[in-house]
Amino acid sequence: MLNIHRLAILRAVLAAGSVSAAARNLTYSPATISQHLAALAKETGLVLFEKDGRGIAPTDAALRLAEQARPLFADLARLERTVEDLRAGQAEHLAIACFASAAETLIAGVVLAVRGLRPHLTVEVSLNEPVNGHGRRQADLDIRTEPVDGAGLRLDGYRRHELLTEELLAVVPAAHPLAGAASIALGELREQPWIDHDIYDSPIGRIILGACAAAGFTPRYVARFDDHHAALSLVAAGIGVTVLPRLAVTGLSRGLVARPLTDPVVRRRIVLHARRHPGREALIAAATAQLLTAAGSAG
Repeated sequence: MLNIHRLAILRAVLAAGSVSAAARNLTYSPATISQHLAALAKETGLVLFEKDGRGIAPTDAALRLAEQARPLFADLARLERTVEDLRAGQAEHLAIACFASAAETLIAGVVLAVRGLRPHLTVEVSLNEPVNGHGRRQADLDIRTEPVDGAGLRLDGYRRHELLTEELLAVVPAAHPLAGAASIALGELREQPWIDHDIYDSPIGRIILGACAAAGFTPRYVARFDDHHAALSLVAAGIGVTVLPRLAVTGLSRGLVARPLTDPVVRRRIVLHARRHPGREALIAAATAQLLTAAGSAG
């Protein structure tokens, strides 16, 4: 088994840029750092560093090893936080996985509701689009987007609740020729430069691309992000247009106009998966009830 401490030292050297800098950061001697690197090279059977002038440079193998170790250290950091919580007697958490616009519009009420029941509770919210999971707890509440015309996803060990169905809107600059229309046919955006807010092809991105295909075109992207706020900033600058769910355009800034889409109307369904956990049933039930109430208001 690889020595975790030596892997940590390798990552520290790569981050610091040199053995001497890593030694200062870790309050070790350079000789100690070099000994650990030599032991790790022997342990793995890899050449980790090569001479480079007066110093050394990492090999591709060292860089790849450090990158592959990154999720491991994220998980270890989470484990250490759990140990600290247990030591302090405040180890209870509620883990929520959701997409960005849901985090902004639906989660504040959940935090208030569950902390009213458990004042020492810590709520951890992580984004699940794109789905990763490294360094995170298993979600107690998992909020996802899915197409309205597809089979509903069911997760093992979770109860499924449909929160709401909402329309997607075209967002254009206020000075755009289409800004004065009551609605915008999707095909009218065919020749427009598009700003993408979903570079990782998550469910909402697939819904938008499917609607564009139904309208007979593929969007011509001029910029792509994984954040809808950044995408909106480019739309406001007049660089292009975008399509976003209604939740993501609440509080739209001046200079931007959101209009309903037609031909086709584009919708998404937002679904909550609530974990079946006998020891936390009351807490998860309270969070679920709050989300259903908030979704009803948002719809």
